[in-house]
This record gives sequence, structure tokens and C-alpha cells, in this order.
Amino acid sequence: MNLTRWLVICLSCAAALSTLPAANAAEYQVGEVISLTGVNARGGTGMHEGIKVAESVFNQRPGDVKIKIQTIDDESSPAKAVAAVERLAANNVLAITGGATSDIVGPAATAADKLGLPFMTSGGTSSEFLTQGFHSFFRINNTTGYVKAMAGLLDSMQIKKLAIIYSTKKSTSEMARMMQQQMAEKGVTVTLHPFEATTVDFKPIINKIKLKDQPDAINMIGYENDYVGILRAARVLRPPVKAMVGAWQIATAKMYQDFPDLVEKTYGTEMLPVPVTFNRPEGQAFEAAFRKLYPHEPDYLSQYGFVQGMLLFEAIARAEAAGTLDKGGIAQELRSTAADTIIGQVRFSAQGDNEEFMQNIGQHQKGKIAIVWPENAATGAMQFPGTPW
Repeated sequence: MNLTRWLVICLSCAAALSTLPAANAAEYQVGEVISLTGVNARGGTGMHEGIKVAESVFNQRPGDVKIKIQTIDDESSPAKAVAAVERLAANNVLAITGGATSDIVGPAATAADKLGLPFMTSGGTSSEFLTQGFHSFFRINNTTGYVKAMAGLLDSMQIKKLAIIYSTKKSTSEMARMMQQQMAEKGVTVTLHPFEATTVDFKPIINKIKLKDQPDAINMIGYENDYVGILRAARVLRPPVKAMVGAWQIATAKMYQDFPDLVEKTYGTEMLPVPVTFNRPEGQAFEAAFRKLYPHEPDYLSQYGFVQGMLLFEAIARAEAAGTLDKGGIAQELRSTAADTIIGQVRFSAQGDNEEFMQNIGQHQKGKIAIVWPENAATGAMQFPGTPW
């Protein structure tokens, strides 16, 4: 049974299912290693919420397999992520999901691979994971899908000079290099400005960009705290750019709630507008379940968590039906996945990469987020030129 049909059944049959006995259902444990505290807490919490929604939706569907999530907060520490994987393995989980960033995913996935556990994530986008020789590593998104989206947006703006400010972390450095290459191929002059993860004062970088680079736009490649620091510095120094474009974790309702004076008119990767509008049954099922569990709008992070969770749980159910749970069946079932999900098509390569992945771009517009690129997905007009100051 495919993912969409499951979700439709969940919507139409939830009331009836709640009265049915579950005595014959087998409950399988899945480990979640996720950053609920520390520097990655915002991203990790969003993914966690989506995974918990997937657990709720999956367990309401007809079937003899139920899922129980065991969650351990890695506190945004790679070492603690490894310890969490080892602890969960000792608790007899069938697979691991989570991993808020590539710096966490790398060591956690390595530990899971050594223990023979499948690892599913939406937080490890670095291309290096495809060459590590992992036996059962899977991800629903990748750096390429983000780069294509940001480059496409900037191309539509006819940007000729671009300054890229990026964190020296693994995945952000890779994304910056890919952005430089793609934009240079389009004839754009690109300058790179790396910063360490501990940086809090971005005024020297912004001032250099303002006085020396004089770009048409600034591309910010980092995480929430980085964006806040960059935008605060830019608001003070006011570089004469036409757009501030970020990568993940900026085009979210939470960022506007916390920093409305900083993010107005900024751009970031996003799948759906805010407030969220779902027109298909699987999206409506996700939204309904999300709102029962959480008192705020779902965002793309929770959408990712939901999709990675559902695909993993579906694979477990298929492997259980085939009698291959202890014979590598989960990884085998994931490799055969071909699903139309709320983030688009998912089809895993032999290395576990979702080569179908492609992002949209959203823009903060007075408390809402409009999808402004690509044109065929747009829910609002781009406010360009435009910056928060």
C-alpha cells in the first residue's frame, strides 16, 4: 500500500480505528537521535515534531505493525549523538532516524552503520555521505536541491554580483562552493566570505562586502543563529543590495515570530507557504495530525521529519510482512521506494540519495511566507528589490 493511500485511510477511518483492539499488532522500536537543545535546537525540534506526527499517523492506519519512537537529545554534540546511537542499539531499535545537521549525521550514521542499523535523515545533505561506504544510509534531501533553488532564484533576479557568507561547517562549505560554481557558470561575479561557527559579530564581513564587493545580493549559508547575526549587522551597516537570500532554516514562521524586524523580505528555501495550504489528501492528513499535537504552524522542517518517518515506517512494515526484518529487509525496502510525498517525489539511489529532491523558495512578507520561486509553484509575487532595512 502506498504512502498516499495510507494517509487517506487515516483521515477517513481514524475514528473507527480508535475502537479496534490492537492486541495482535506488533510494536517495533525506532531510535531518534535529534538536537532538541544546543545550537541546532530549532532545526532539530522541527524535524522531531514531524517524526512524532509520522508515528501518530502511521499507528492509526490498518495493519499489524505499530511503531514506538525512542528519542534521545544529542544536545547538538557529535560525541553525544554517537553515544545516543549506541544506547538505542542496546535498546534493540530496528533503525535510527534524526540528525539535525551534517556535523551530527556524519558520526551518528557511522556509528549506526557499524551496528548494522539503517539510518534515515533529512539533516545530512553533504555529498560526502554518498562515498562513505554506508550499507544502509538514506536521506530525503541533498545539497544539490538547495543549490538549484537558490541559483534559480538569483538567476531570475538577474543578479550580476553576489557575495556569499557561509559557515565553515561541512555541509555549508560544500553548498557555498557549489553556489559559487553555478553562479560563475552563469557569468556572475562571486566573492566568498567564510566564518567560524563561533562567530557572533558579522559587522567586519558586512562592512567588507559593502565597501569592497558591492554586490547586487547577499547569499547567507548557515543556520538560524548565523542568520540573526548577519541580518543584525546588515541592518546597522545597510549594504545597498537588492536581496538577502538564505538557505535552510530561515523561511519559517518561527523566525518571523522571533525576529520580525530582521527577516522581512528575506528569502529562504521552503516547500509550502505560511500559513500552510495543503490541497492533496496526504498533506491534509499531515496537517490535521500536526495540529492535534502542536499549537503552531507546521514548517518544512516538520514536513521533512514526517516524510522521513513515514517512509522508514512503511519500509519496516513491508520488511515485516516479507519476513526480512533481521535480514537487511528495511534497507532493501527503502531502496525500492518510489513515493509521491508532501515534499515531492522520493526515489533512493544505491547510495541512499533522493535524486528527485528539489526545493522551492519562500519570501517573508508581513508575517506570511509566499512561495516566489519557481514560477509554477508561486503563491505570491516577489517583493524585489527588498531588504529588511
